[in-house]
Parts: sequence; C-alpha cells; structure tokens
Amino acid sequence: MKNLSAEFYSRPTPDIARNLLGKVLVHHTQHGVTAGRIVETEAYLFHGDPACHAARGRTRRNEAMFGSPGTAYVYLIYGMYHCINVVTAPEGEGEAVLIRALEPMQGLPLMAMRRGCENIKMLTSGPGKLCRAMGIDLQQNGADLSKGLLYLADDGFQPGGIITSGRIGISVGAELPLRFYLDENLFVSRKGK
Repeated sequence: MKNLSAEFYSRPTPDIARNLLGKVLVHHTQHGVTAGRIVETEAYLFHGDPACHAARGRTRRNEAMFGSPGTAYVYLIYGMYHCINVVTAPEGEGEAVLIRALEPMQGLPLMAMRRGCENIKMLTSGPGKLCRAMGIDLQQNGADLSKGLLYLADDGFQPGGIITSGRIGISVGAELPLRFYLDENLFVSRKGK
C-alpha cells in the first residue's frame, strides 16, 4: 500500500471525492490497527454550497478545513458522533470530502468492540459509525493524512460502478449531486436518493 501524495489533491473536490472511492483509511492506535476501504463520500464546496461548514467563514471549529490539502478535518455532531473529512482545496479555500462509509478490512474485532456491534455490515456504514470503529476523534483534527498514525493509502484496488446522488443527512444543499458511492457495495450507508 502506498500513501496518497499531495498530487492526489490537485483536482476539483468532486473529482477527489470520486477518486477516494476504493482507497484505504488506516489508523494505528495503542489498541491496534484498523483499516477500511472507502465506499462512500460526499463533497463540500466553498462556493455555492450552503451545507459546507466553510460557507459562513472561518471559525475555531472549522479551522482545519482551511488547511492544506490532505489534512483531516474532524468535527463532532449531535454532541456525540465524530465525522472525518479530507481537506481538498488549496489552503484558505475551505473545501473537503466527508468519508461516509468504509468496508472493514483490518482490525474487525477491535472495531466491533469499539462499536459494541458484531454485525460487520453495521460497523462502518455511516460517518459516525466509522469514526467510532476506527478510533477517530477530535485528537486527529488537523492531522496530515499522508503520513503519521492516521493516513490514506492506495492498494491498487480498482472500483467498479460508481453512483452519483444528492447528499444525505443535511437540510440545505442536499439536492447537489455531490455524493458518490460504490454500486452494489454492502457497506454503503444508504442506497440512492
């Protein structure tokens, strides 16, 4: 497996969201290593996207989103679930790709223990679920995803069919065709919208 380099991020955010499908998210912790193949993503754009956290400007919460491409932007929702995004636009722009679902690959017993769930299909089939299973929280906010303990890698997997749809779980901008997922994959959070 080869870590994704800075060159991977030298294209528009929706293209990066599509190209992240099939890549691997890996996290080394004191409890063990977990890894999963990315099977669902959503792009969030700085301009013309009311659902993007950066749309209303830079804040303490979204500061990492304005960082260098390949930076982790991790935030808390509903006071209990973490979500991980990959910063994609040039520094200062505030664009990112939300990783919505993974296909578990490594560390399944650890994922199951963290989630309190034995059903493999439910371990990482949503942004909050995958963060809990992978041991990702605010400590990883701002991490460089090209190196370190939390990183993105390419193992040569070539995804088959990719479906594009509106985004889910948001109240504005849901109609924008910025959600991408692997067709027929059992670990996608929700089929078409």
